Amino acid sequence: MVTSTSAKAIYAGDVKAGQEKSAMCVACHGTDGNSAIAIYPKLAGQSANYLAKQLADFKSGARVDPIMAGMVAGLSTTDMDDLAAYFAVQTMSDGSGETSAKGKELYFGGDAEKGITACIACHGIEGKGMAQAGFPAIAGQNADYLKKQLLTFREGSRSNDRNNMMGNIAIKLSESDIEELVKYMASLK
Repeated sequence: MVTSTSAKAIYAGDVKAGQEKSAMCVACHGTDGNSAIAIYPKLAGQSANYLAKQLADFKSGARVDPIMAGMVAGLSTTDMDDLAAYFAVQTMSDGSGETSAKGKELYFGGDAEKGITACIACHGIEGKGMAQAGFPAIAGQNADYLKKQLLTFREGSRSNDRNNMMGNIAIKLSESDIEELVKYMASLK
């Protein structure tokens, strides 16, 4: 979906301008923000505020990724807002993960013994996130990407989340927990 009018009433950026600027994003994230490459995130349908923050964090170094650092180096705040607005109005494709009973249990109930908060607290029952609170949608994301992010939060190499919430949760997840949780999250539609 692309609109020829500004989406300023909803987004800081201009959707049409974002579409024009998105050519550099296509190779990794797909034309409409639905990456076919499992290690890259789907941007489609993610909240514009979250996307703009991630781009700014890549640019500032608050979120470290050598590829993205190069991609955002020349972007202005307006460019980031425009790209975020464009991808926010796209529709995320369904996930292709297999479901997991253990993953579902962790997602909905956490693990009180380990001090793991339920994922639904921030990402919602259907994994759609909470845009106003800055929590991303995880439903439909590629399993490999989700696993990579949980591992980087656990290792501490990613810490651009609010109050290190994800780092504090991920450090308590075992390899098996991550595997099962990722299966379940990637199956959400």
